[in-house]
Amino acid sequence: MKHHSLIFLTGFSGSGKSTIGPLLANSLGFEFIDLDREIELTAGKSINRIFAEDGEAAFRSLELRTLEKIGQQERMVVSLGGGVLENDRCFELIRSHGTLIYLKSSPEILTLRLQHKTDRPLLKGPDGRKLTREEIQQRIAELLKKREPRYLKADLVLFTDSKKIGASVEELTRKIERHIRRASKNNTNEK
Repeated sequence: MKHHSLIFLTGFSGSGKSTIGPLLANSLGFEFIDLDREIELTAGKSINRIFAEDGEAAFRSLELRTLEKIGQQERMVVSLGGGVLENDRCFELIRSHGTLIYLKSSPEILTLRLQHKTDRPLLKGPDGRKLTREEIQQRIAELLKKREPRYLKADLVLFTDSKKIGASVEELTRKIERHIRRASKNNTNEK
């Protein structure tokens, strides 16, 4: 059952999900959950270690199980991992249980935000080495090309490149409130 009080934030790593999420939750009077942190708590190890020791498939399985638990909640803002929507089951679960919001950023801005991060497994080379700035931008572009069709199926989109965090939260709060009102009105009209 779709809960409009369950808000899922999606977007590429570095798009602002973990920064905007807690502020948005506070603005709405909701709880905040970072899906990756929940997975780490469940697994008892970091995302990097899960990828290194168990592989991406094991991580994606944990991701689905954790999402299934979250899907039973209400009044929550959930920051999703950048690749979660690639899993059809995760995508359908998210779409059927809440409102999906895409925080959209350009590859150039994402590169600037991520180039010094060391905790993003998909931005490392196959040998585990840190990628160069150019390699990071190329990897981001490749992954965005693959992921963006799903990202764009979100209920709402917010461009985060040049916005201040507070302005993003305010705009998103207004968009969510309008979206929920429209959805509630549509549900009433269908009865």
